[in-house]
Amino acid sequence: MKALLLIDIQNGFCPGGNLPVAHGDEIVPIANQLIEGGGYNVIVASQDWHPENHGSFASRHPGKKPFDMGELSGQKQVMWPDHCVQGTTDAEFHPDLNVEAVDYIQQKGENPAVDSYSAFRDNDQAATTGLAGYLRAQQVTELDLCGLATDYCVKFSALDAVEMLPGVKVRFIEDASRGIDPEGVKSAIAEMRDKGIGIVSSKDILAA
Repeated sequence: MKALLLIDIQNGFCPGGNLPVAHGDEIVPIANQLIEGGGYNVIVASQDWHPENHGSFASRHPGKKPFDMGELSGQKQVMWPDHCVQGTTDAEFHPDLNVEAVDYIQQKGENPAVDSYSAFRDNDQAATTGLAGYLRAQQVTELDLCGLATDYCVKFSALDAVEMLPGVKVRFIEDASRGIDPEGVKSAIAEMRDKGIGIVSSKDILAA
């Protein structure tokens, strides 16, 4: 059983959103090609889904500006612009993404006291989202993932997939993802490779 995990392909992370990743919208047609022609049995998508009072927002910390470093529940925390607030257009999936083909949507980041980069669990690793259980129930043996942003939510989701889904082959689709910081992207890919995660392109998948 082969699954595709689409990470946070939402308005908030695309140009015009509250926390845009440069050229983030360019991955949407690639994601749609993978959905339609990648040979996947299961399509899943994660969705950042923050309450408006989320503690990772700089606006909740007097004197802090977006992208300052701060602290949240005793952990170091990047202070983000308010983004992907539940029920807002910013939190919706990109309008061109083929959401109708998605079998399961995993929302994350709902606890205001902790951030959730990974689609599998909160950053403090105290609470899981249920995604690993869903994929196990589908008897998934191969998991390909892509989305926004490579150096944050994609990387942490990939690393957690390896740890929480032992025996599942995990691959990162590089050209179907975009990152925030070029050096951060290089580092993220190296870290994923070190953990045994395959680095592939959509062309490889579609050709197969």
